[in-house]
Amino acid sequence: MSDKRSLSFEVSHHEILRIALPMMLAHLSTPLVGLVATGVVGRAGDAALIGGVALASVIFDVVFVSCNFLRGATTGFTAQAVGAGNRTEEQSMLLGAFVIAVGVGVTLVLLRRPIGILGLEVLGASGAAAEAARGYFTIRIWSAPFVLFNYVAFGWILGRGEAFLGLMLQTLLNGLGIALSLWWVLYLGWGLEGAALASVVAEAVTTAVGLVLVITRTSAAHWNPVGIWNTRRLRRLAAVNSDMMVRSLALLLGISFFTRQSAAMGIDILAANTILLRFYSVAISFLDGMATAAEQLAGRAVGARYRPAFDQMVRLTTGWGVGIAAGISFVIALTGGLVIDWMGPSTAVKHIAHEFLPWAVFLPLAGAVAFQMDGIFIGATWSREMRNMMLLSLAIYLAAWAVLTPAFGNHGLWMSFLIFLGARSIAFRLWMRRLVPRTFP
Repeated sequence: MSDKRSLSFEVSHHEILRIALPMMLAHLSTPLVGLVATGVVGRAGDAALIGGVALASVIFDVVFVSCNFLRGATTGFTAQAVGAGNRTEEQSMLLGAFVIAVGVGVTLVLLRRPIGILGLEVLGASGAAAEAARGYFTIRIWSAPFVLFNYVAFGWILGRGEAFLGLMLQTLLNGLGIALSLWWVLYLGWGLEGAALASVVAEAVTTAVGLVLVITRTSAAHWNPVGIWNTRRLRRLAAVNSDMMVRSLALLLGISFFTRQSAAMGIDILAANTILLRFYSVAISFLDGMATAAEQLAGRAVGARYRPAFDQMVRLTTGWGVGIAAGISFVIALTGGLVIDWMGPSTAVKHIAHEFLPWAVFLPLAGAVAFQMDGIFIGATWSREMRNMMLLSLAIYLAAWAVLTPAFGNHGLWMSFLIFLGARSIAFRLWMRRLVPRTFP
C-alpha cells in the first residue's frame, strides 16, 4: 500500500544541510563518551584500570562495528520505502531489522564468555590490565541487545530524513552515558564497574525512548508481522546485511592494520601516528555527516525511481563534501603544530609528528569522495558492489604497503593509507556510473 505522496522531489542545498549538520554534531559527540570513561577511571590512579578499559573497548569496537551494518541497511531500506511512498514496506523492513538486531544481541550475551576470552587472548592481555578488562567486559556486554536495537532505530530515523531527531537520540545516549559515568565513578566510587554499568543503562534508556518514537511514528494499519517472513524480503535482508558486514570488517581491518604497522616501527612512531589520526577522527565526524545526507537522499531517489533527484544529490554532496574537507585540511595545517606540541608526550614524538603532519593535512581531501560514495551505496543498497569495491580497495592498500613501506618507512605507510582512501573514491565513483542506468532504467 502506498501513501499519496509525490514520487518526484527536489534536492537542494538546504535539504543537504538539514540532514548533514545535525549528524556532524552527533558524530562529534560520540568520542566524548570514551574520553570521559577513560578519564574518570583514570582518576583512581591505577594505570591497569585505564589499560583494562582500553583493551575491552577494542573488543567492543570489533563486535559493534561488525554489526553496524544494521544501521546502514535500515537507513537504505527505509529511505527507499519513503521514496516509494510505501509505509507497509517501510514498517516491514523495520520489524525485520529489529528481529535480527535482538537475535544477534542476545546471541552475543549468551556467548559472552568465549568472546571475552578470545578477545583478550588475541590482544595478548595479561596481568592486572587483563583482569580489569574482563571485569569491564563482563558488565558492558549486557548492553549488546540495546546497542543493536538502537542501531536499527537510529537508521530508521535517518532513513526517514529526521536528522534532528537522530541528533536528539544520539545526544541522549552520549549525554546520559557521560553523566552516569561521572556520578557513579567519581561521586559514588563504583570504579570500573560503574563506568561499564553507565554504558548499559544509557543504551537501555535510549532503547526505551527509541521504541516510543517508533510507536508514535508508525501506523497499526501498516504493521505486517507475517510479511517479514516473506522469502524475497528475507533473502534481501540477509544479502544486504551480510555484504555490509563484510564491508565494515574490511574498513576496520584497514584502519587496524595501519595502527599495527605503526607499532611495528617503534613506540615513538606509534604515538606520533596516533596523534595524527586524531585529526582524521575529527574529519570523519564531518564527512560522515555529509555521507548520511547522501544515504537518505540516494535511498529516497532510488525508491521513487527519480533520477534527477539522484543526480542533483551527487552533485551537491560532492561539492559540499570536498569543500568541507578542504576547510578541515586548512584548519589542520594551521593548528596541527600547536595540537602536536600540546598532546605529544615527549620531544621525540613531537618531532616525528611534526615531520608527518602534511600527510594528516591531506587525509580529509583524500577521504571526501570515499565517504560520500559510502553513503550513496548504502542508501541505494548496492551492497554487493560496495562489498567488492571495498575488498578491492583493501587489496590495493595492502599491495601499496608491501611496496612503499620497505622503501620509505613511515612515509610509505602514510602513502599507502592515502591510496586506500583514494582507491575507494575512484573505484566506487566509476562503478556508480554503471549502476545508475540499471537502477533508473
